[in-house]
Amino acid sequence: MNQTSFSIGYQLPDESDSTYEMVMDYREHVSEVYFAMPGEPSGRSPVGLNDGWTIEEASKVMATELTALAEEGVALVLLLNAACYGDMAGSRELSKRAVSITRELLDQCGLQAVTTTSPFIACEIKKASLPVEVRASVNMRLGSIKAMEYLADSFDGYYLLREWNRCPEKIREIRAWCDERGKRLHALANSGCLRDCAFQSFHDNIVAHEAGVARQDNIPQQFPAPCWELVSQRENWRLVLQNTWLRPEDLHHVSGYFDTVKLATRLHSHPRRVIGAYARQSFRGNLLDLMEPGYGPLFQGCVIDNEKFPDDWFERTSTCGFQCHACDYCEQILACVLTRIMPPSDDDVGGGNAP
Repeated sequence: MNQTSFSIGYQLPDESDSTYEMVMDYREHVSEVYFAMPGEPSGRSPVGLNDGWTIEEASKVMATELTALAEEGVALVLLLNAACYGDMAGSRELSKRAVSITRELLDQCGLQAVTTTSPFIACEIKKASLPVEVRASVNMRLGSIKAMEYLADSFDGYYLLREWNRCPEKIREIRAWCDERGKRLHALANSGCLRDCAFQSFHDNIVAHEAGVARQDNIPQQFPAPCWELVSQRENWRLVLQNTWLRPEDLHHVSGYFDTVKLATRLHSHPRRVIGAYARQSFRGNLLDLMEPGYGPLFQGCVIDNEKFPDDWFERTSTCGFQCHACDYCEQILACVLTRIMPPSDDDVGGGNAP
């Protein structure tokens, strides 16, 4: 088993757990913690917005925990990765704020890296000569050497396009280019997002403006994002198998090509479960529980039993060419791995056949 270096997302602590405790329990596996500043737009809902915390409380608690992690040698990665900064996108104010936050965190806790979707922010941090790695966010969808060449002067590392996660040959090619130019390469392992998602730009922009969106007179939506409505239809459940995630058991096929493997745990309801599964490279349970988003509530009492995948799952799905419109393999596998959980009866409170 290859030793994989994981980067996990910061969550504010609750009464039962904290990011610090999770990192310490999996210290040999977790090398980084990534986070967004409270109140700042990013690729997820802002910390301190509708989460039971004020920005002031969240800032204080986060600062204490991040400092403690840094003292343990854990690298810290700042997210300045909103998909849109509106009319501030090329402003002196945004430049000043990005550089100021980065410099402050360098002084406070030895910040190691900044991940951004904004080439403008990347350039401004580079111009300020701040000693941090500047990474291109996975939401920039960089999947070619050509795309990475365009950004080579501004970025030190890249999160690879998720759609290449099951493509060792393509990853090797890009890794070789990165090595020749002193660039780092990173991956996101457990995204539940749809492959080639047509809704991503729309959704990412809404999230970037979430604080303002919440103040509008919005038309109520049944689902949190358009992809949820699509997956809610039984005939589309196969799409989940066609996505970009890597099962913990398959991670070893590609993890050696990446400097770090990011786990989407910043908003996950059970981050410890995710970290444990990928650290062990083994999971017994509902595969949907490891993803963000997981789509579990849409499966109408069914789970995807991770132990029922065939031994050649990765081999088949890494060499198929992703011609999903002309192939029914994932539909066949779905029939094998899908398991209905029976509700417990009055006589058997612990009943059911959940894995």
